[in-house]
Amino acid sequence: MKITIKENSFKLTQPFTISRGSRSHAHVLSVEIEDEGMVGWGECVPYERYGETLESVSETIKGVNQPFDRETLQDAVAPGAARNALDCALWDLESKKYNTPVWQLAGLNSLQPLITAVTISLGTPEAMYQDALANKDRPLLKVKLGGKGDIPRIEAIHQAAPNSKLIVDANESCQENDFPDLIAKLLELDVAMVEQPFPADQDHFLMDYKSPIPICADESCHDCNSLDDLVGKYDMINIKLDKTGGLTEALKLLAKGKEMGFDIMVGCMVGSSLAMAPAMLVAQHASIVDLDGPLFLVEDRKHGLAFKRSMVFPPESMLWG
Repeated sequence: MKITIKENSFKLTQPFTISRGSRSHAHVLSVEIEDEGMVGWGECVPYERYGETLESVSETIKGVNQPFDRETLQDAVAPGAARNALDCALWDLESKKYNTPVWQLAGLNSLQPLITAVTISLGTPEAMYQDALANKDRPLLKVKLGGKGDIPRIEAIHQAAPNSKLIVDANESCQENDFPDLIAKLLELDVAMVEQPFPADQDHFLMDYKSPIPICADESCHDCNSLDDLVGKYDMINIKLDKTGGLTEALKLLAKGKEMGFDIMVGCMVGSSLAMAPAMLVAQHASIVDLDGPLFLVEDRKHGLAFKRSMVFPPESMLWG
């Protein structure tokens, strides 16, 4: 088993801004696993919010004892970006070894094209209005919030794209005292979901809050071990493979989350189609799909996912799986 790690940088079409900062490039790691003459690959996006860097994730990958398979990997490496790249590469490798599509290996009937949200980056109400206006024909828009000034932002989006379904992502930026007024305004503007309003270690406020709008856990939900603490606080969970540590745990989280009564969202970091491809398997069972990462890239990987406006199509075997 030979493992090759590569750093890739993808320039964005415009700066991508959330409450924690802005970026002009997507910096990712791709991992290739070669075994028995076959090569499988995967991609991860190290995320500073979780204490990850390109260097630290690369060192974690290099430190994994060989040989390993998907099951032994779950105990060898903690959930996160490093395990995600390795796990997805192993799925791709297994697919090639057995000449079988990954969706069949995972026990799915098939993969269908899906409607993905398209994200409106955080900015001034005027800038977000123009961004929404350019995307007003899309059925689902995800709006980044940042705390102070959020109500004018969402009003501007609603005015620019009155026929689009809106969901909002606060990225932990809300204040408890302001939250009831924000929810009331979002309800008035027909916002369909609120994602991670409070910091993950300060979401106790939600235990006693009866929201008229579904609330989705993102930073508060990583893997199956996260679920018990979310009961009574959240209605939905956002499954991201860079948090779960790969497709293997993501499929388990999907099953357990549904069993516990959570609705499902599938999300992504800003990365290439190689990162989105495995998430398409989980997205088949999600109420909200947010796999628009490649739409922000000036240039995607070869054989990248096909997008037709807001419709994202399953990966070709030349890309992954």
